[in-house]
Amino acid sequence: MKHLLLLVLPFALFLAACAPQTTTTPVPATEAPADNSVKIVDALNRQIVLPAAPKRIILTGKALFMIADAAYLFPGAADKVIGMGDAGQGPGNFIKLVDPNYSHKATLAKDAGAEQVAALQPDLVIIKSYLAESVGAPIEALGIPVVYIDFETPEQYVRDLAILGKVFGDETRAAEVASFYKNKMDEIAAVVKDAPKPRVLVLYYNDKDGNVAFNVPPMSWIQTQMVEMAGGKPVWADANPAMGWTQVTLEQIAAWNADQIFVISYFKSPTEVVDGLKADPNWQAIRALKENKLYAFATDLYSWDQPDPRWILGLTWLAGKIHPDLFPDLDMTAEVENFYQSLYGRDKVFVEKNIVPTFKGVLP
Repeated sequence: MKHLLLLVLPFALFLAACAPQTTTTPVPATEAPADNSVKIVDALNRQIVLPAAPKRIILTGKALFMIADAAYLFPGAADKVIGMGDAGQGPGNFIKLVDPNYSHKATLAKDAGAEQVAALQPDLVIIKSYLAESVGAPIEALGIPVVYIDFETPEQYVRDLAILGKVFGDETRAAEVASFYKNKMDEIAAVVKDAPKPRVLVLYYNDKDGNVAFNVPPMSWIQTQMVEMAGGKPVWADANPAMGWTQVTLEQIAAWNADQIFVISYFKSPTEVVDGLKADPNWQAIRALKENKLYAFATDLYSWDQPDPRWILGLTWLAGKIHPDLFPDLDMTAEVENFYQSLYGRDKVFVEKNIVPTFKGVLP
């Protein structure tokens, strides 16, 4: 037995020495990585050095569909992503429509632990940065490299697209997509820059457990930024929203006296929600309702208010609603067709078959 141990120990040490190594610490300038290595600086400003371009990528954690939809802006994602959490929100699942091999990929549970991820033998995992401690750290402890991204604000989109450009080896595509967003934002900004700013209220409707609640977003969130970029004034600034959605009363909604109200609903049709509010006696005194300025926030498979790639559609639609006089020729069907063609390579037939039928609140 002693001789056997003497033989096994050196062999194990040999295997460990030969295994590919990954580091998440900065590499000194004097230590140039191998020619085929990939260096990525993620959203937490950490440098990850991979021994080669990743070929087995997993997307996991909360808000998974936002990560997946951003990843699939890159044509190479379908071949390299081997597993992910549930890529849907409510009944919609866009990735199923654009990845022909989706059914063959591993689907992780919402609370998938590090062991479940490790069992798929990934060479890279992508997670939202706010999950670094709870989800990412246990995965990294197993020696699996993790890249963190945000995709929470327009500013972060440019940075995080560049990160994914490194991940998928397609920095040209990252620049193309970033240019698409920038051009659309600049176009809208130029139109609304000198216009009066209507008082706008954005409300998230939630009826979890049968208890209806209305909430406003923090001032730093994309929903608020979209209102400002679209030429509106968020009336809820004085509510001092916390880190997440802040619940507000109907009395407060009435007191804000907004010119326009936009209602978000993620799991129930927003048009049904707004129709219900219009029939609710408690809402009859709300000025926006009386003036026919109570709107369902536009959605297709997913709501356009979120930091999903569709937020640029939400911004375009919102600018047209807030300033209809400034965008008299806005054709949202054409905008949607351009979006899916430019960013996902999908033609008009795809959009008419799979996207237009899911519209809620998009068209007049």
